[in-house]
Amino acid sequence: MGSKERACDAEFREGAVRIVIETGKPIPQVADELGVHAGTLHGWVSRWRRKGSASSDRPP
Repeated sequence: MGSKERACDAEFREGAVRIVIETGKPIPQVADELGVHAGTLHGWVSRWRRKGSASSDRPP
């Protein structure tokens, strides 16, 4: 069974978070539109709110 996961670069993550923050759209709606899991996007938004960045501290 193949995986639907794809690597999301920092630019994609930042853009996704920006959509949520600037438009006020619900995370599940934005996640669905972008094809990512809502929990993943929620984590990016939470990280942005804590640290000011949606990118992980881990290298890509």
